[in-house]
Amino acid sequence: MEALQNLDLGNLDVSTEVLLAFAMTYGPRIIGSVLTLVLGLWLAGLAGRVVKAMLSRGKVDPSLGSFLSSLLSILLKVLVYITALGVLGIEMTSFIAILGAAGLAIGLALSGTLQNFAGGVMILFFKYFKVGDFIEAQGYMGSVKEIQIFVTVLTTPDNKTIILPNGPLATGSLTNFSTEPLRRVDWTFGIAYGDDVDKAYEVLGRLIADDERILKDPAPFMAVSALADSSVNIVLRAWVNAGDFWPVHFKMNEMVYKTFDKEGLSIPFPQRDVHIYQAGPSE
Repeated sequence: MEALQNLDLGNLDVSTEVLLAFAMTYGPRIIGSVLTLVLGLWLAGLAGRVVKAMLSRGKVDPSLGSFLSSLLSILLKVLVYITALGVLGIEMTSFIAILGAAGLAIGLALSGTLQNFAGGVMILFFKYFKVGDFIEAQGYMGSVKEIQIFVTVLTTPDNKTIILPNGPLATGSLTNFSTEPLRRVDWTFGIAYGDDVDKAYEVLGRLIADDERILKDPAPFMAVSALADSSVNIVLRAWVNAGDFWPVHFKMNEMVYKTFDKEGLSIPFPQRDVHIYQAGPSE
């Protein structure tokens, strides 16, 4: 029994020495790593909030401000974790090399996704368009419903949802119909050969004056644009507020159709004249 007790006490002494040696060696590293982690994460969160507040005071778009502050916070937190592991004594050279190789492999596999991510950053930063704008891009037209990091969501006039990747959207051609307060409406109306052109001008001018949505300045423009095969084409151009573009366009088409006939002006359709000659007796 005494031998067993002596053996246990001996093991206890060895264990105590090992624990003390471990505490003396790794204790400061563990404490330093924990302090680094706690303080670093707090500073990273604080930096993210400060940047977001600064962008907000600078009247930066809220979507862009939130994205940039979140991105900065994530990058700082990753840096804090790496620093804490270094303070703990873990060799970071090999870890960073492995992380870099993994990042390269993931980047190559997700190259398209990264392009869309970069495109989203460009759209948010340079403000090619914003939520609510009516745009045409990549063969689609619609109102911008949402700008996400990887895609932009459009709603078409017939209420379809179109999802466009941000990469091609940021680097390709794009038409934004909402950036300017005014838009020009163009029409081409045909009258028959032999109809009075001045009469057509007078009727169109009256229709323009009757529609209060058509602006007087810039002044509307009318002219004969072409002597076509079956009609004399008159081009009409008028300026309206951007929101009135389609209502004015459709209403003018309707009024011209109703009024030209009453005023004795014909709207011709494609036609072909066939001449028949009667052959003489000698033929």
